[in-house]
Amino acid sequence: MKPILFDIGGFQVHTFGLLVGLGFVAGLWLASRLARRAGLRPELVYDLAVPWIVIGALIGARTVYVISYWERDFAGRPWFETLEVWRGGLVFYGGLIGGSLAAIFRLKQLKLPLWRVGDCLAPGIALGHVFGRVGCLFNGCCYGHASNLPWAIRFPKGTLPFDGPVHPAQIYEALLDLALAGTLAWLHGRRRFDGQIFSLYLIAYAFVRTFAELFRGDYSVRSAPLAGILTPGQSTSIATLAAGLALYFVLRRGQSAPAQP
Repeated sequence: MKPILFDIGGFQVHTFGLLVGLGFVAGLWLASRLARRAGLRPELVYDLAVPWIVIGALIGARTVYVISYWERDFAGRPWFETLEVWRGGLVFYGGLIGGSLAAIFRLKQLKLPLWRVGDCLAPGIALGHVFGRVGCLFNGCCYGHASNLPWAIRFPKGTLPFDGPVHPAQIYEALLDLALAGTLAWLHGRRRFDGQIFSLYLIAYAFVRTFAELFRGDYSVRSAPLAGILTPGQSTSIATLAAGLALYFVLRRGQSAPAQP
């Protein structure tokens, strides 16, 4: 756990913020390569991401976090603390929604093929998420529940997760996200209709998140599971799965064959 990577004369670089930034760069790099394969200008990805997707994702991720944990983290505190995203406190599903809405708005303005671009972005989203989860490990959030497995980890004494060895839940999801990114990138050149890769991402990530949540231990102090069964992430995954399935079958029925470069 190392939330502050280094401090030079009072200037602090937060490990979480740096890794999230690196995740954006890695995701955009992969998306630009896939855009070329799909017959799109690679520059389109960067023009779309900066500032549209970046700002939309940050606003969405932070807004959902602040709303979810207002009473615990923000009530009665200075308002500017709600803006300190570099310290952590981002909800991935909020970022996905915010970034997607921003991308849709911009693509409609430019009259560009929405689902073809979405197929290019989806593997990059999964790749960027890998860096974000590693950032969570260094930040000490999204930690796992108690474990006696050989690869269980310990957090420093005095931190919230300190209560013996715990599952490295952040690494579990990071590895699954990495596998998902590679699989989606491989499928991209084999897709049969525009929107197939993006909808498959929604479907697959719903399962990834649901599985990873089985090892999370932070919900006992942050929020109670839904009806004593589902965590907040798992309940949101149900809606994501439904959206992905609906999108897949609707777009497949339309048979919008992907354009060849």
